[in-house]
Amino acid sequence: MDRRGRAIDRLRVGSGNGGRVGVTYKYFGAPDGATAARVPISMRPEELGGDELGMGGMFTKIKPETMAAMVLTGIEGVPLHKVPPLELVVLHPDYAVVKLPMTVVDPLRGIGEEAVGAAAFIWSTVPDRGGPRDAFNVYQLLHEWQDFSHRLHEAGHQPYCLVWP
Repeated sequence: MDRRGRAIDRLRVGSGNGGRVGVTYKYFGAPDGATAARVPISMRPEELGGDELGMGGMFTKIKPETMAAMVLTGIEGVPLHKVPPLELVVLHPDYAVVKLPMTVVDPLRGIGEEAVGAAAFIWSTVPDRGGPRDAFNVYQLLHEWQDFSHRLHEAGHQPYCLVWP
């Protein structure tokens, strides 16, 4: 309680990120939603590393909706308000699994260095958006996402994201 008798939301105090404390995102590939839904059951999220999922998944602090917007806005020119929503696969008190649309990974497979650089610059100038703001950081992230896209395509998998605090 504060001086005026109001309750204080302890998660928000001092977190500086809107109430989320230490949220981690693990991007991975799976052939379908049923397989993706079993991932958190088969292993604890804190144990997930590079290749346990067979796809060399990616750890990041970047939200899946930001990744989707970064690719679709920077490469495809989709306005932020038109970026499609993510599909919830599993919602559990300790974690969630979401499916990203293939349109978030497919555009990266056929583009070269110049297009990745242009997409990074475009994203760094988009107003009212989350995620990294520095064009070079965006460029590096898009390159990682491009590698991830190639691995997904080669395995015939779809992109998913495991989210846990």
